[in-house]
Amino acid sequence: MAVNLKGRSFLTLMDFSPSEIRYMLDLAHDLKSKKRAGIYNYTLKGKNIVLLFEKTSTRTRCAFEVACLDEGAHVTFLDSGSSQVGKKESIEDTAKVLGRFYDGIEYRGYEQSVVESLAKHSGVPVWNGLTDIDHPTQILADLLTIEEHCAKPLSKVKVVFCGDIRNNMSYAWMYGCAKMGMHFVAYGPEALKVDESVLAAAKAVAAETGATIEVCHTPECLEGADVLYTDVWASMGEEEQIPERVKLLTPYKVTMDMVKATKNPEVLFLHCLPAFHDFETKAAKEWKEKGFDIREVTDEVFRSRHSVVFDEAENRMHTIKAVIVATIG
Repeated sequence: MAVNLKGRSFLTLMDFSPSEIRYMLDLAHDLKSKKRAGIYNYTLKGKNIVLLFEKTSTRTRCAFEVACLDEGAHVTFLDSGSSQVGKKESIEDTAKVLGRFYDGIEYRGYEQSVVESLAKHSGVPVWNGLTDIDHPTQILADLLTIEEHCAKPLSKVKVVFCGDIRNNMSYAWMYGCAKMGMHFVAYGPEALKVDESVLAAAKAVAAETGATIEVCHTPECLEGADVLYTDVWASMGEEEQIPERVKLLTPYKVTMDMVKATKNPEVLFLHCLPAFHDFETKAAKEWKEKGFDIREVTDEVFRSRHSVVFDEAENRMHTIKAVIVATIG
């Protein structure tokens, strides 16, 4: 069946069918091959895109800008310091204004309700670059990376998310795995409670696609994993919780012992980045001086043959390009 995503917003993978997600992944594979061959179709020529950032970023901003420029679009970047969004102008009014100027809007920030409001009132496709409860463009990049490095169909892949199992990446993975019929395990401390509504929604989809969605607190769940995934232990705005998080999450740090516990010599390590894997960052150094090791993955694993994090980072651009081309190209 033909897939047509023109005019659709990309707010969460839960809004899309497995065949529509498959279409975006196939398009990303194709666009990546064409870029490497120096082939550009300029499918976004004459289009204008605005990027709204309440949270800072390296990969998301660069991926959106390069993706747009590759296909011939013009890009405007607005952060919280260079616009009136949410300060002197409501989200609804901002959406109505930007929808008159631009063909598509990207939002990266905090509340999911903001990106939903932009989509409701702008009249143009809106793309979720990250919110507190979801990160769908990251999951598309992760799925593309798995397909490039794992000799299994997605429906046979087991992903174990280690650490803070109630953060936006864990929830985004639940949605992605549920939609694509995959096996997902949230592996972390019992003290961190997964949102029951998120879990229920993922399991409802899983019942239709054949996926398995689990929450586990013991290391037995690591066996058979094809992918080990983790994220930083404290998100932006949660820095005061770091001492508590280090104590709580250190047993779930991705180490080479954890890699071996999968009993899969070809297991992949993925991370949305940035990662604390050594002490070469200002934050890691400062917390180490205070007596806290904030690394969620060891340098040994991060630099090992299992790690495909930089292929994964590159794939942010190819998958974001696919989403934009599919919805306004």
